[in-house]
Amino acid sequence: MNKARRKAIEEIIDQLGTLKEQIESITEEEQEAFDNLPESIQYSERGDAMSEAVSDLEDASSSIDDVMSTLQDIIER
Repeated sequence: MNKARRKAIEEIIDQLGTLKEQIESITEEEQEAFDNLPESIQYSERGDAMSEAVSDLEDASSSIDDVMSTLQDIIER
């Protein structure tokens, strides 16, 4: 792989890192909102949806980590 393509992939990794930080921030906000709900609402349909959203956001963040790792492996070859 030439230098220009490596540089392009490095820029993508940086952009993914920024997106991951944004997702983590949203995850924290949603978790905090869930934690601040009364217990009766936490166990309601609304609470379940919020909890699922937190879990899905964590999965998305983890997936970005996987993509970043794969791209890093590519440019290190």
